[in-house]
Amino acid sequence: MSNTENTRAPRVVILAAEGQPLPCNLNEIEARADVTVTDAAGLAEASQGADVLFLWDFFSAALRDAWPHADSLKWVHVAAAGVDAMMFDELRSSDVVVTNAHGTFDQPIAEFVLASILAHDKQLHLSKSLQQRAAWQHRELTRTAGSHALVVGTGGIGRATARLLRAMGLEVRGVGRAAREDDPDFGTVHPSADLAEHAGWADHVVLIAPLTEQTRNMVDARALAAMKPSAHLVNVGRGALVDEPALIEALREGRIAAASLDVFSEEPVPASHPFWAMDNVHMSAHMCGDVVGWRDALARQFLDNLEHWTAGGRLANVVDKERGYVSSS
Repeated sequence: MSNTENTRAPRVVILAAEGQPLPCNLNEIEARADVTVTDAAGLAEASQGADVLFLWDFFSAALRDAWPHADSLKWVHVAAAGVDAMMFDELRSSDVVVTNAHGTFDQPIAEFVLASILAHDKQLHLSKSLQQRAAWQHRELTRTAGSHALVVGTGGIGRATARLLRAMGLEVRGVGRAAREDDPDFGTVHPSADLAEHAGWADHVVLIAPLTEQTRNMVDARALAAMKPSAHLVNVGRGALVDEPALIEALREGRIAAASLDVFSEEPVPASHPFWAMDNVHMSAHMCGDVVGWRDALARQFLDNLEHWTAGGRLANVVDKERGYVSSS
């Protein structure tokens, strides 16, 4: 899609949460477009006549309510890899193009996954706990090279993760929408519907898949029952990829060894949630891709796409609205 209305500057609405720092390059965006910055409460009014919506507040679902007022909208850009929070039926069936932050988080999240696996195998969480109790306890650790990692999600982040884990000496397989052999990054890719049949192969099951109706609760009681008692689950995708009550039960009963979780079904995680008190759960606050400078990278990515669009070029990182992610096909 390209912008053919060259007689005027495009109208761009930037949706930001209250108190959220604005894009670092706002002045550059304003030099190329007629810009309105609003929060969710003002989106309906601001979206009237707007050509472009930049969801800087990438967890916001406010567009759904404002949709009847978005009478000229052509393009929505989400400053995140996942678009599940803002997607709805009317947007899917419309001609509005959706783009996302595809590529920005690939390497940072891959590094976070590797760190999670190493922390588990080398018992770094236990070492810190023992240090806090001034307890000297010698143990034998797990060799990471040669272990098996099943990466669920074969998009850009999954591929970056597979390459990094392979470089560390792990054997990697993928789980994706369609089965295939001889994949350049995964070797073997199993279909998502058969996850439970292949989960028992893995020492580490890594969830990076986008959240769709097909992937919601894909790690359920059946998949967990198929995993090794020594298995380690890493979730850096979306909390709803996992049936959390089933995971809690599996961890409590020792049917899997541990979970490293960066995403949860409810965020922030309530203080009463069982995860907080579980020694075999390692939690972080949805931050796996948020390396220093990540906001600046997201702002530059939008500006680059805006420049291409206003010059009549094609948009990059176009999301397949039915699948919920940028499709290589």
